[in-house]
Amino acid sequence: MINPRAQQLLRVLVERYIEDGQPVGSRTLSQASGMDLSPASIRNVMSELENLGFVASPHTSAGRIPTPRGYRYFVDTLLTKRPDINEELRQQVESQFNHDTPQRLASTASHLLSELTQFAGVVVTPKRTNLAIRHIEFLQMGPSKVLLILVATDGTVQNRFLQMERDYSAEELLEAANFLNKHYVGCSFLVMRERLHAELKQLQSDVTALMNAALEVGESVISEQQENLVLSGEHNLISSVDLSRNVDRLKQLFLVFEQKTALMQLLDNSQRAEGVQLFIGSESGMIPLEECSVVTSSYRVDGDIVGTLGVIGPTRMAYDRVIPIVDVTAKLLSNALSQ
Repeated sequence: MINPRAQQLLRVLVERYIEDGQPVGSRTLSQASGMDLSPASIRNVMSELENLGFVASPHTSAGRIPTPRGYRYFVDTLLTKRPDINEELRQQVESQFNHDTPQRLASTASHLLSELTQFAGVVVTPKRTNLAIRHIEFLQMGPSKVLLILVATDGTVQNRFLQMERDYSAEELLEAANFLNKHYVGCSFLVMRERLHAELKQLQSDVTALMNAALEVGESVISEQQENLVLSGEHNLISSVDLSRNVDRLKQLFLVFEQKTALMQLLDNSQRAEGVQLFIGSESGMIPLEECSVVTSSYRVDGDIVGTLGVIGPTRMAYDRVIPIVDVTAKLLSNALSQ
């Protein structure tokens, strides 16, 4: 613990450094803090904070800058009340969630996070092994060719051409569709697979091949829609003065974006916790992110956590603004997906 005087000076130092990116000297701290302290007293406090690892002295300046540990203390202790975005901005964000498919909603969330923070926005889409059937239809498209229209409960539509071994009449196509819609609407593809394989052995029908084809398409939908990462605005980080100073580290960061695996693991780990999570500097456990902060929050569908979203930017970010943006976006995405 540090005393209230040191807390106030650390708060001012962090806020000023976030604002202009320049090391903060004793005179600036004296004027901005409103505290009746001599420059010598402030220098003593700064020396104590430096010994504790909260601030550091760049070689080019007598002023101090916050360290990752200083940012962590600032966020955890000095931002005791989580700020919120204003109502106008909340409505602006909410108005963007007007799409009807999870993929488009995830893309919207990622783009919004990037646009509002001017950093990189990221959304991990949920694994969709629980997809269920809403409607199935077969249409004749030519000799031995059938169009399968499969609508899932999340609103996604799959149109697949099936090359069959023979022609099917309109009556046969309707019979197959009616059977599946009657018995399997609301069933997940996994349940459908187990039940349909058993029932087709007993069902003496000329349209079993169509039903098997529909099942194969459903299973392919699951395999194609596994957990994925949607990234937007990574180019914003090139413009960051703090990150662009280290070109090699910036290249490593973009390699993380390209490969995605390590980043998805970090975001998956943060999904286990409630509320907004922060990884400042080396807390992420990833060397390319040592000069970055990752602000994340999980999102839900019908109360169940299904994915994670967040923002990646330099450690010198306006946490009091970024945290509520991430928090509100997660809540609005949850609402949109649950509807």
